[in-house]
Amino acid sequence: MNDKEEDRFPGKHINELPDELFEKVGEDSKQDNEEISRPSKSYWQDAWGRFRKDRLAMIGLCFVLIMAVFAIFGPMFSQYTYDGQDLNNGNQPPSSEHWFGTDKFGRDIFVRTLYGARISLLIGFVAAAINMVIGVIYGGLSGYFGGRVDMILMRIVDIMIGVPDLLYIILVMMFLGNSIQSILIALCLTSWIGTARIVRSQVVTLKHQEYALAARSIGSSNLRILFKHLIPNSIGPIIVTVTFLVPSAIFSEAFLSFLGIGIQVPIASWGTLVNDAIPTIFTQPYQMLFPALAISLTMFSLNFIGDGLRDALDPRLKK
Repeated sequence: MNDKEEDRFPGKHINELPDELFEKVGEDSKQDNEEISRPSKSYWQDAWGRFRKDRLAMIGLCFVLIMAVFAIFGPMFSQYTYDGQDLNNGNQPPSSEHWFGTDKFGRDIFVRTLYGARISLLIGFVAAAINMVIGVIYGGLSGYFGGRVDMILMRIVDIMIGVPDLLYIILVMMFLGNSIQSILIALCLTSWIGTARIVRSQVVTLKHQEYALAARSIGSSNLRILFKHLIPNSIGPIIVTVTFLVPSAIFSEAFLSFLGIGIQVPIASWGTLVNDAIPTIFTQPYQMLFPALAISLTMFSLNFIGDGLRDALDPRLKK
């Protein structure tokens, strides 16, 4: 009862007030008030909605998907092959017959660029997946068990960081040869360290939460708590980290091939294409332009995707 009603009906209890002061609420009004004005969304639905609003991230995702489709199916519809030589058509400029021109051996640069996308994207995504598995397991065990286990595992990481990555890679390439498998092994030797550190920090924070303590109290094993409860709740930072590992692996492969210690000709990768175009950089600059442009656009696209995922998966940025 407000002040005006108390002045009109002094000393009266609310049950003694006249019925005309009240308005009965109908069943329709009750249903309207009980309806949820905004549909509920899961964590991933909300993250995808925020990711779609990031224009650069969507552009990057579309470019990577288009590049992957062209890399897989494009060469199938071309009359040229990545290693087919035609010395009579060497160093031809871009035309309707050869969209990106030809190299000194008359090989179609467009088809070789698509084949290079196969190699580069394959190495990038496979290396990122392997690094994610190693990093999640290593960092999860270190963060969950803590104590002496954490100290030993982290000191091993510190020792590995102290040695330059290029030294590991060169040693691996010397012993295993220049192949896709050896490059994957070389790239996966130390690239998982960043993922392991992030997972460790997440697990150290989450292992004292109520749901982890409840799982331990009902007799769940340590591995079940780690991989069933803690790792899934750390999946956001893990996905963002792995997304940034893909462009790093692609660039590393291109850099190794450019130096001549990576993929060897006639197998085409973006790094080997750029390396082959060095002697003709001033006379036929298009031979380097298109592979370098493919590397640059892919790097930008993957980094845009990583930035978009970082913003979409961060609950602190939820509006």
